[in-house]
Amino acid sequence: MQISVACDVFQLAQVFTISRGSRTQAEVLTVSVQGDGARGRGECVPYGRYGETIDSVTAQIEGFSGAWPDLPDALPAGAARNALDCAFWDHAAKRAGKRVWDLLGLPTPEPEMTAYTLSLDTPEKMAQQAAQNAYRPLLKIKLGTADDMARLEAVRRGAPDVPIIVDANEGWTADIYADLAPHLIRLGVQMVEQPLPAGQDDMLAEIARPLPVCADESCHDRASLPGLRGKYDMVNIKLDKTGGLTEALALKRQALAEGHSVMVGCMVGSSLAMAPATILAQGVAFTDLDGPLLLAEDRDEPLQFDEHGVHPPATALWG
Repeated sequence: MQISVACDVFQLAQVFTISRGSRTQAEVLTVSVQGDGARGRGECVPYGRYGETIDSVTAQIEGFSGAWPDLPDALPAGAARNALDCAFWDHAAKRAGKRVWDLLGLPTPEPEMTAYTLSLDTPEKMAQQAAQNAYRPLLKIKLGTADDMARLEAVRRGAPDVPIIVDANEGWTADIYADLAPHLIRLGVQMVEQPLPAGQDDMLAEIARPLPVCADESCHDRASLPGLRGKYDMVNIKLDKTGGLTEALALKRQALAEGHSVMVGCMVGSSLAMAPATILAQGVAFTDLDGPLLLAEDRDEPLQFDEHGVHPPATALWG
């Protein structure tokens, strides 16, 4: 089996800003697995928050010389293992002439409504963004700054009827969250994601949680679940955190069994990165696979987004 990796750059439709900074392009790694007359592909997005860079993740991928079953022991949960695992799934499907969900014994995926993320900006500009996207079924707002209430009020003015979820990106303290929570409810927010920094979130077990609280940076794979009990109501599963579709599906099963709701999210990447996650997103509480909607350019045979949501991939793209 031949494994290769390349860095691809996709320009964003507009500057995308969260509390940690801004970007104008998405840098991703594309992995190809070739052998036995078939080629499979996977994509990952190295993320600095987890100590990953393009170079470090490339080195991890190039250093892997085992077979597919060796991945969990050879690489930690993260971007490198994700791209390899998804490429192996794509390769297996193309070699068998079947879809990945058939190999997994799962029903054919249906379209899933996805959130659309508004970039962090001034309240005035966020109100404009909200108004322009008020036709979407769910808006996600990036918060985590001192001006969060003004931004949230502005978004609600711009899109008065659209359900909203918010992502604080670890930007609040317990006191700030407790002060904001009643206003979040007043403004129709349905869920808050990662209000406190990972590793500093024990207070969530001691304060009222009038809104469902979702673990993002605090939840990577199944090993994370014991530390979430009593603190979080929901987990955000991202392939780049779990290390691929295999672990993501296992995490979903275990999280649901332990009473957590599930959100399926993404980094800012292309349709190739989102394609495996459309399988994972079936029937979850919230789907946030809007990465391709934020791009000015995408893969050939991109995912289809319409009034029914994000559709499962065509064979030419993945799986």
